[in-house]
Amino acid sequence: MPLISPEEAAHFENMIYLPMVLIILERDRALFEKGSFKLKKPYIELVDGAIKQVQKELKDTKIHMLKHHMKMLRGTGDDTFTEYIFYHGGYEDHRRYLNLRLRNRVEELLRIYLALAHKEL
Repeated sequence: MPLISPEEAAHFENMIYLPMVLIILERDRALFEKGSFKLKKPYIELVDGAIKQVQKELKDTKIHMLKHHMKMLRGTGDDTFTEYIFYHGGYEDHRRYLNLRLRNRVEELLRIYLALAHKEL
């Protein structure tokens, strides 16, 4: 039996991925503002909508983690793997994530949040 349930692991993984997604969206927004686009507003509105979605989900995740006494720390990393340490229920779980997997998942989440933002426009 795993130390951390799949439901709780999803919250820990949100704490890994969502800040990365947020950083990318904020950088992209700055590029749209500074870029030489004729019509910047639609791009900025789309990115802003995605940022709001990510911020809301990240806030909800942080609240859940506080209520359930969960904590995550970034461990060691190299060119191939990054380690994260999950603390929950008196257990400490060390998990290593392939950096390529992290990048691919962040890209997948970007698509999801941009699609959600597009639906709300």
